[in-house]
Amino acid sequence: MPIDLPAAVSFMAGHARTLDRRRLEFLLGGDDPGGVLAALDGYRNPDGGYGWGLEPDLRAAESQPGGALHALEALGDIAPATSPRAVELCDWLASVALPDGGLAFALPVADAAATAPFWANADPAASSLQITSYVAGAAQRVAEFDPAVAGHEWPARATRYCLDAIAALGAAPHAIALNAALGLLDAVFDTHPEAPALLRRLGEFIPADGRLPVAGGAEGESLGALDLAPFPDRPVRALFAADVVERELEQLVAEQQDDGGWRVDFASYSPAAALEWRGYATVHAVHVLRRNGLA
Repeated sequence: MPIDLPAAVSFMAGHARTLDRRRLEFLLGGDDPGGVLAALDGYRNPDGGYGWGLEPDLRAAESQPGGALHALEALGDIAPATSPRAVELCDWLASVALPDGGLAFALPVADAAATAPFWANADPAASSLQITSYVAGAAQRVAEFDPAVAGHEWPARATRYCLDAIAALGAAPHAIALNAALGLLDAVFDTHPEAPALLRRLGEFIPADGRLPVAGGAEGESLGALDLAPFPDRPVRALFAADVVERELEQLVAEQQDDGGWRVDFASYSPAAALEWRGYATVHAVHVLRRNGLA
């Protein structure tokens, strides 16, 4: 059963922030990345980083690694177009990186209003494999078509930190950290010789049904094959049986709601975030289904 694309677009008009509406517009065939870039600039700070709720559950104005992740996702969406904002963001990331090359899960928050406790209470002096892998993986994907990012020193330093931290894992990490590490390894699979073996090793932590419960998350929250390996032409997809992927694709199609959008299964920390996550999830669902030939 195909998804209802017009209903998804209409849902976004009533529920989503401008950035995600512009991302969906570009995904569905728009030929001008300027709309995405203009919307993204609304979250940018003079230091080159991103805050202001670009990560929906981190409403603080300050530039944050979580904001950098979402900015790099949007900058990746406009490929093969590029923007100087990407290398400027790498400059900011280099300025806040810790001595080992990693990023803190979050930097200090002056006003924690409507911000999730795990962001507000993060240790700014401790490197996080989870956030560093997510951000470095997104930067490596931008670097595939942006020579300025490819030549910047920060993605290389952060990737080195992640590879070393992944190699040192003695047990399965938290499900979200595992997802982040898999994404980083997938992004550098062809450029870093140790990545294939590390990817296979992390694959041993994935159950046969492809679903990872999220410890400490909302009731029933889990990550599945399409969270860990959303696209069919990537090395990480080889970790999953074809029938597992097919089942999850059918489920993703079926999860389009009557209002045209998709939902998330994790908790939100403000009314604004609850709406914004639905818009973000709807763009993601359409993107995944299109890449898998179903939209």
